[in-house]
Amino acid sequence: MLHSQIDKDMEKITKILIISSDENLKNVLNFCFDGWGYEVFLRDSSKNNTKIEDIETIKKISPDVIVVDVQTASKEHLDICRLLKDNFATAFIPVIALINKRQLRGQLLNLKQGVDDYLIKPPDPLDLRIRIEMTIRRCKYRMEASSLTGLPGGRTLEDVLKCKIKGGDPFSFAYFDLDNFKCFNDVYGYQKGDRVLLHTAYMLFTNLKEFGNNDDFVSHIGGDDFAIISTPDKCGRICHNFIKKFDEVVPFHYSEVDRKQGFIVAKDRTNIIKKIPIMSVSIAIVNKEAGTDIKSTIEVSEKIVEIKTYIKRIPGSKFMADRRDNKFSSNNIVRTNEKNNSHLHKPLGQILLDSNKVSGEQLDEALNIHWKKGIVLGETLKELGFLNEEDLQKALLVQSNNRLS
Repeated sequence: MLHSQIDKDMEKITKILIISSDENLKNVLNFCFDGWGYEVFLRDSSKNNTKIEDIETIKKISPDVIVVDVQTASKEHLDICRLLKDNFATAFIPVIALINKRQLRGQLLNLKQGVDDYLIKPPDPLDLRIRIEMTIRRCKYRMEASSLTGLPGGRTLEDVLKCKIKGGDPFSFAYFDLDNFKCFNDVYGYQKGDRVLLHTAYMLFTNLKEFGNNDDFVSHIGGDDFAIISTPDKCGRICHNFIKKFDEVVPFHYSEVDRKQGFIVAKDRTNIIKKIPIMSVSIAIVNKEAGTDIKSTIEVSEKIVEIKTYIKRIPGSKFMADRRDNKFSSNNIVRTNEKNNSHLHKPLGQILLDSNKVSGEQLDEALNIHWKKGIVLGETLKELGFLNEEDLQKALLVQSNNRLS
């Protein structure tokens, strides 16, 4: 799905800095990469410059990638690899090492903190080109992804959306906004707020995989805002099932008292103390179907803002798609059954916590692994040594009976 944007990115002139004292190698690589349309900068690794001079030169060039010939580089130039990562202006420039096979074990261990990739010297220029593009792409994704959830960020989302619009095929863009998240964060603290966001990302990703298409896209835009790109035939089901799951499990991020009363006492966005309901989710959807003309991401964004502004005033979890007549009413809003916190089915973690089989700290550690790696919670708790098989089966039986009741 991202291939179109990647091809577009490759159309931009890529700057390559090659550090080597091997004149034959520099000439070959310069000839090949210049012919492929790259901007090539050559630097002799045998020159006895100070490290500061090297860093300043690299900052002025501002290369997209640096290729270091480890076999011919001086110790000072090998140190540059590490210094680049310690400098704010150069920390995210990927470094590829060219290394002699006999040096492989010893040198890579020394360079591991400053090198992003390597090739055996002498490299095939085409192999190096592919490795360069893959490394740039990987570093770009890493920079733009959410450090908390690992999901692609807003810039990647915009790139994918542009490709969808340009491609002309039907698509659905759904924007997920957590209602009352800020108040939860203020009352319970940022660590518990981060757990809600991580849990939301996990539910959204797994829900998309279960009910969406293989190439659907999910993004953590920032804060409590998420988005997916799917198709009109799948999006409604995705949103409906996500809301059901969200409303079922998110209340368990609250204390038992707050969960049972259905609200917390906190200041709202206008700084007035109020009873703030348990978090819900509002989903605004823009559909690009056959016969629908959408020309830009700005147009999609404007439609999303319009829908979101309307549905955020309505309590509870819900989703609504844009209409061709641009008329909104409560009849267009889709909800699952209204939440009733007194009949919530307890998740496995809460059952184990209530029965004192695990502590809060143990559950937190296991849940973080479960949400980030997708490993089943029960297996994670057993693997960590926090739970035995007998207690797990008893808890699963309780959970099963609760769902049947």
